[in-house]
Amino acid sequence: MAFGFGSQEMLDRAQVPDKWQLTPLRNFKSPRIRARMWRTALAVLITAVVYEYLLSKRNPCFALIGAVYAVGSQFEEGFHNGINRVIGTLVGGLLVIPFYELYTSQPFGIPDWIWLVSGLCLVIWCNFALGADSAIQPGSVIYFVVIYTVGTERVLPYTIARILDTGGGVLIALLLYVLFPSKHDREKGVSLLTFWAETKDAFKSYINKNRTSRKKERENFGAEDENFSTIISKIKDRRK
Repeated sequence: MAFGFGSQEMLDRAQVPDKWQLTPLRNFKSPRIRARMWRTALAVLITAVVYEYLLSKRNPCFALIGAVYAVGSQFEEGFHNGINRVIGTLVGGLLVIPFYELYTSQPFGIPDWIWLVSGLCLVIWCNFALGADSAIQPGSVIYFVVIYTVGTERVLPYTIARILDTGGGVLIALLLYVLFPSKHDREKGVSLLTFWAETKDAFKSYINKNRTSRKKERENFGAEDENFSTIISKIKDRRK
């Protein structure tokens, strides 16, 4: 009669005393409230208060997202996460402005989905060109958000505002690291006076991190890239 049931469903149906002890809940332990949790909450709180009382007419959504992105276990990690969001939002936001018009007007009779994918490919290419491979995802997010949720008359002001909001949220979160440095940051001497120097060092490590990631990607997908290049070369030769 139990045919077709999964193991968990069979356990749920079974009349077994204290059967909860046979499930993963038996070993469940509530995580402790760590520094990352209160830093994130504080960054979001400050950002929300700033937008509520100083920028009351602005939507805080992208600023809050930027603040959350820029929180990590230390300043360098927070910077890496935050700069990903900033670069991605900047690239995706600037490129979606012309491609929104192309997508909606469909010039030369080219279908909208062609313009959609072309714009996305350009977003990805620009992030590669900037050495910000890991910024592709946040860049794609704002690209699709604007394409599908923003009206024509609001594209330019909305996009520029969201770029600025993201940068503001990231900056607030990073400033918390110099005001309330983690143990690792205190040992490194991170403070308000060293903010600019730490930012430059974190940016250098961010570039190196992306280069390492790209190298690993080439090692993993190198054969496929070579096959693709071979196919493109054959197509060009046939045209000649």
